[in-house]
Amino acid sequence: MPDSSTSDNKKRQNLFIVLTGIFLTNAILAEMIGVKIFSGEKALGLAPANLQLLDGFVLDFNLTAGAVIWPIVFLSTDIINEYFGKKGVQKISFLAAGFIAYAFLIIYIITLLPPAQFWLDVNGTDPAGNVFNVDYAFRLIFRQGLGIIVGSLIAFLIGQLLDVFVFQRLRKITGSKMIWLRATGSTLVSQLIDSFVVLFIAFYFLAPEGSRWSIPQVTSVGIINYIYKFSVAIMLTPLIYVGHYLIDRYLGKDLAEQMTEEAANE
Repeated sequence: MPDSSTSDNKKRQNLFIVLTGIFLTNAILAEMIGVKIFSGEKALGLAPANLQLLDGFVLDFNLTAGAVIWPIVFLSTDIINEYFGKKGVQKISFLAAGFIAYAFLIIYIITLLPPAQFWLDVNGTDPAGNVFNVDYAFRLIFRQGLGIIVGSLIAFLIGQLLDVFVFQRLRKITGSKMIWLRATGSTLVSQLIDSFVVLFIAFYFLAPEGSRWSIPQVTSVGIINYIYKFSVAIMLTPLIYVGHYLIDRYLGKDLAEQMTEEAANE
């Protein structure tokens, strides 16, 4: 019959595998679908906001589709931080960055393959009968610009490392109490930086001269993105407690307390 230490180690491993799977799946998916921009107002059945921001720039709540599932990455990051500490978060963050880079590389290579003629012929019209180049559409959707890829990876790593730093700082202040403060607080700080880093790299520093955004435009879009992330982070707070409750039940009180204490003392 297995001893308690063997059982505890198995539970640790299983929990880390599940949380890592959730984190990696959503991080990679968010990058893949991020090329689509959708209207937040239309999704809610509202009229465009037409916000007058910096330098008279008018902006609506148009968001990247990746923002829909990115909050799950925030949530899983904080839970991993709670039970596995900063080393656990750093490990999966660098792992995710490598997988994302690999995914973009494979997708780029696939877009270079010559299309089969029957694929072009069969799929070259939409339901309304409008002709389009399916291979061009495929490349346009899946082949994101270098600036977006570089900016996204840098922003991702900065956001993750900043999140774990703020989380641990707040944890030293709050101890085992006020889970909502360290989880939500770390997300709000890290995503403030993330929201602007990716835009400045992708659409200002590395963008071609003719398509470069102005600083007011970059700043305005960054503000809109952060408003969304800020709002979602607040709304997700109850889920943090649900996650802790389920994990503590799975681990057992003693093991859960041991893991959180070890994570806090890293």
